[in-house]
Amino acid sequence: MDARKGEEFRDDLRSPGLRNAQARRLLTAAELAPLTQLSAARSLLAIGQTVALIAAAVALAVLTWPSAWMLASIAAIGIAQHGLFILAHEAAHYRLFADRRVNDIVGRAIGMAGGISMCTYRVTHRLHHNNLYGDEDPDTAIHGGYPRGKAYLWNKLARDLAGLNAWKTFAYFFGAPAINADTCREIRPLDDTSPGLRAAARRDRLWVLGFHVAAPLLALGLGGPHGLLLYAVLWMLPLVTTLQPILRLRAVFEHGAVEDLGSPLTAARTNRTWGSAANWLARLVLFPHHVNYHLEHHLYPAVPHYHLPRLHRLLLDKGALGQAEVRDVAATWRRVFAPRRSRA
Repeated sequence: MDARKGEEFRDDLRSPGLRNAQARRLLTAAELAPLTQLSAARSLLAIGQTVALIAAAVALAVLTWPSAWMLASIAAIGIAQHGLFILAHEAAHYRLFADRRVNDIVGRAIGMAGGISMCTYRVTHRLHHNNLYGDEDPDTAIHGGYPRGKAYLWNKLARDLAGLNAWKTFAYFFGAPAINADTCREIRPLDDTSPGLRAAARRDRLWVLGFHVAAPLLALGLGGPHGLLLYAVLWMLPLVTTLQPILRLRAVFEHGAVEDLGSPLTAARTNRTWGSAANWLARLVLFPHHVNYHLEHHLYPAVPHYHLPRLHRLLLDKGALGQAEVRDVAATWRRVFAPRRSRA
């Protein structure tokens, strides 16, 4: 029996119609091989950039405390926390470092700081990749059914920003059962994986819980009540407020309001982050570390984030993206905020 059964991230080969087949046939093994090579230096740079943004935002708040600059710090920290989530996503795919032990240690630490279990997310996210928009996709509850009307999404985002939905986010990253929005079927991610990944997920969740009990106690011990206040305002507050609408909106921009679920070229979306002010702003807030190349990521999940722009250009040069879901951010915004579609 294969001990690794239930651990694989499969390339998306569903219903290989003309467009999907064209995208895959035009990339040879020789062309794809350099795109799957991992660079520890590139990963360390991405981690360093994100940590530097957090450090700068914290320093600004501490040096100007109390002042209106605190709001800017909270916003910047929430944006950077999202960057950490994307890097934990890279680790879940084993794309952060070639040494899997190092990959998992760093990935778990990054996830732990944000209150998520990277090992549990690996299990859940694997189901999303291997069953995109299928009965076993746990993410359909987040991005399925769009457009749902402006009022629906704005209400969700407002509740996210108020911190009212944060518990749902952390429950998802802890492997809580999800309900498929289309079939109303309960999906239990930890039931569909290998014994090794299931055990790793359980251990990792205990470490995450332990960290978030110890962190405020450490802040209190080092800085007294003021240290605890700083920790609460500058880390926990953006984690449960600013970060939450960013996570939702990115997920909806990646998969919401698509029209053809028969191919990964049309069931996942790449959002351009160049060419307009809206695109560049979205790159800053929604799409750090090249996560906007989501279509390419679903086609080839073995490609690390820093090679996705090159993969995108290669597919463009070969004419594989002519009818694919590749849009400017403004166009995606109009689609996901469009009036609810009437059901026949």
